[in-house]
Amino acid sequence: MKSVLLAGIALGALVSGPVLAADLARAPVAPVKAPVVAPPAFSWTGFYIGANTGYSWGSGKDAIDGVDPGGWLAGGQVGYNYQFQNNVLVGLEADIQGGDINGNANGLDSKLDYFGTVRARLGYAFDRVLPYVTGGLAYGRNTITEYGIDSSNTHVGWAAGAGLEYALTNNWTARAEYLYMDLGSKTYDNIGADAGITSSTARLGVNYKF
Repeated sequence: MKSVLLAGIALGALVSGPVLAADLARAPVAPVKAPVVAPPAFSWTGFYIGANTGYSWGSGKDAIDGVDPGGWLAGGQVGYNYQFQNNVLVGLEADIQGGDINGNANGLDSKLDYFGTVRARLGYAFDRVLPYVTGGLAYGRNTITEYGIDSSNTHVGWAAGAGLEYALTNNWTARAEYLYMDLGSKTYDNIGADAGITSSTARLGVNYKF
């Protein structure tokens, strides 16, 4: 009798062991979450076109020393940026502005009819934030009036400045920029002397990047 009982217990163990193992194998597995993938970093590389507006204030040189032209301006710009893998950015930009930039003193009136620049840009991209410095060629057409008689000249000089640009979306960016220009001096027939102008410009702009 005891032998029969022991044989039954052994047989039950043999039968239940695989069944329990099968149940364990079918135990539910906790779901595995997909890894979080960071979005790609913003790239500044590409062509862009935009518009700007701001204020200019300056000083006359030589024969118009003491005449300090100032006024509002608006214009546009076009350029290209290239961002290296180390986030250093180089670019080239051309712009042109017009507005009401004039001043007068001692019977002389000086008006900067328009001005523009062709400049290199050097910056460092912190993802969507781009601080930069810039410098290059500047040009502008200035008119001097003495007692109703006008004389105009196109000046060529240099410009330098700095700015901060921010990418609002993958295509639209906004910027704030300061630019200093020295347009040199030219001879004006109506006053029979050389005259020139320097100008500081603070402006805001938006760009569309292709």
